[in-house]
Amino acid sequence: MSDNYISDQEYKDISIASLPKSTYEDCKFRNCQLAEGNLPDYTFISCEFMGCDLSNVKLGNTGFQDTLFKDCKMIGLQFNDCNSFSLSFQFIGCVLDYASFYQLKLKNTHFKSCRMTEVDFTETDLTSSVFDDSDLSGAIFYYTQLGKADFRTAINYQIDPESNSIGKARFSSQGLAGLLSKYHIIID
Repeated sequence: MSDNYISDQEYKDISIASLPKSTYEDCKFRNCQLAEGNLPDYTFISCEFMGCDLSNVKLGNTGFQDTLFKDCKMIGLQFNDCNSFSLSFQFIGCVLDYASFYQLKLKNTHFKSCRMTEVDFTETDLTSSVFDDSDLSGAIFYYTQLGKADFRTAINYQIDPESNSIGKARFSSQGLAGLLSKYHIIID
């Protein structure tokens, strides 16, 4: 954890160079250009990122606790490099293409209206998570805990029920093809 502590501040249109290493609590970040930056040992508690570009940011030991990302571009983020202590976030309208959540515990995480092309959820615990109106094209689910997860409005997912735990997960009838794709059957 950083020695610096900043709370209740709002940052607009700043770059990564303008963001000092610190613990941020109840802060808002609007339209910030943080892409390609490095956030090692930063901590964000109850913060909001809105319209920010965090693509390819390095997240070595970065802490996110109860953090909201809305309308953010977050391509290629390795969330598995984050500090796992109290790791929790929500995503609304974000582009998370090629992100990795490998082996994280993300129970009750909400993904709403997100594009998640080829996101890696291998061995991730997504119990009771919601994928509301999200596009999961090419997302990887392998030994993933999906019990009670909600995929009813998600699209383009392929989940192998034999390689993942899906007990009491919710799917729409239109999404059943994503559960049966490995069998190469035709569903009309």
